[in-house]
Amino acid sequence: MTKENITFHIDSDKKIALDAIAAGINRDRSYVLNEAIDAYLEMHQWKIKEIINGIAEAEIADFASNEEVQATFAKLIHTN
Repeated sequence: MTKENITFHIDSDKKIALDAIAAGINRDRSYVLNEAIDAYLEMHQWKIKEIINGIAEAEIADFASNEEVQATFAKLIHTN
């Protein structure tokens, strides 16, 4: 995997916080930023995949029955 430079603007307080995190784990700022970007991409890629899957299910009318919905709500209510 090749690496590329990227430049963007960040608030001073966020830069200070990043540097504090990096120092606390004995890493550089680049490491912390790459970890944050990895987490961000993973979350949003998962969300987009789930949205696409939901749209595909809706297009073929693959919906949960009323009984399935009620059972799920019952589990959630009794779990909390």
